Amino acid sequence: MVEDLLELAVDYARRLGASYSEARYQRDSSQRTVLKNGVPEFSSDHIEQGMGVRVLVDGALAFASTSELTRASVRKAVKNAIALARASANRKRNRIEFSDDKVERSKVVLKPRIPFDNVDTEARVELLREADNNAVETAERKGVKLVSRLLEVGCWVTEKHSINSDGGDVRSLTPRATADYFIVAFHQQRGSIQRFENLGEARGWEAVERWMLPERLAEETHDIAEALLRGEEPPREPVDLLLGPEIVGLVCHESAGHPGEADRMLGREAAQAGETYIKPELLGTRIGSEHVTIVDDPTLPHSFGYYLYDEECVKAGERILIENGVLKELLHNRETAKKLGTRSNASARANAFDREPIVRMANTYMKPGDYTVEEMISEVRDGVYVKSYQEWNIDDKRWNQRYVGVVAYRIRNGETTGLVRNPVVDLTTRGLYSSVAAVGKDLKFYAGYCGKGDPMQAIPVWFGGPTILLKNIRIGFRKPT
Repeated sequence: MVEDLLELAVDYARRLGASYSEARYQRDSSQRTVLKNGVPEFSSDHIEQGMGVRVLVDGALAFASTSELTRASVRKAVKNAIALARASANRKRNRIEFSDDKVERSKVVLKPRIPFDNVDTEARVELLREADNNAVETAERKGVKLVSRLLEVGCWVTEKHSINSDGGDVRSLTPRATADYFIVAFHQQRGSIQRFENLGEARGWEAVERWMLPERLAEETHDIAEALLRGEEPPREPVDLLLGPEIVGLVCHESAGHPGEADRMLGREAAQAGETYIKPELLGTRIGSEHVTIVDDPTLPHSFGYYLYDEECVKAGERILIENGVLKELLHNRETAKKLGTRSNASARANAFDREPIVRMANTYMKPGDYTVEEMISEVRDGVYVKSYQEWNIDDKRWNQRYVGVVAYRIRNGETTGLVRNPVVDLTTRGLYSSVAAVGKDLKFYAGYCGKGDPMQAIPVWFGGPTILLKNIRIGFRKPT
């Protein structure tokens, strides 16, 4: 039935005058179990499904959707999209066209080893309670108090079927496991410190088992308690700086991925999420050291941002954003690819049936190098190693960025000698990438929900990288609260 409705939408749009049409059915089913300060907050199931239609008419692109999967509702959505496109065409100066990319016909189904339905709510709550108890007991042994604790596990299964008038026909089924926590530690004399983490993979409950949440929360609580109790102010003079994979991944996402979105460069995101420092003429120019290569790859097995074909039925692959320090490639859908005279690299994504596909990241990370963390530390005479962060921000053009560390170590004569409290890394994008002198081999990934669009689309992504070494960096200090 769904397939018939998709074909109806595409054919009906063409009969009404669309030069291109596409239809996408999407069903998202999710489950969440939340524990707040040791008490079960709620456990919920949610299902959302419907169809989105996009049409190109007289050089204008428009989108409409319906949650009613009937022939009448689908026809109405198509009519709405056609009307919107025609109204827009009367006011547009620049015609929209699509690049002549090959579209695919395929089916991609991921099967979890342990479906979430095999794990009842009581078992999920018990896992969270064990993790929460471990965190509280660890804090008490260290002499601090966890004044706020929020823990969550969940799953998210997305079923999609997209077809278009160019012959594309792609079906997919993707399960995702999620876990999140946020904890705040407090000491009467030393103030407070916070830690949060998002975990996510395209797997079933087996991912949650592998994350070992009780042990993970105990370790994280120990680390932040140590930082709270023993951390000293960072040095005031410039030093060598190691950044851990968690921070490197966020840096790549925010200052290579977002500014590399072609629709942002063309101005679409200016009023919603900002602009970009990248201009067409900057592609091929240097922004970092030869050690810096950053890519975005949706095809990483079991990644949180996993997909093999985008919503326009274009086959996905690795996109090289920065290669050996040189700006190389943007993220494109078929619209931006046509405008900039290139090919789509399958970056069109939508997070729900009632959201239009727009240019998005998937899994953005820095390629690993050859060093171990120990080898990089051994080369530092005077420095700081910032392993994780507690807050960050970046400007609208993704140029000036700031990260506040949570677990950080002082390095003297090739050894870690103590803890550093609230170090602040405040650099321009070029300044950060140009200072990279060595790249580790310890590639790690972290899950996130990338926000973009209006209405907002929060979409699953991975960001990651290895530990990196930066030379001659001045570190700031955020006073404890």
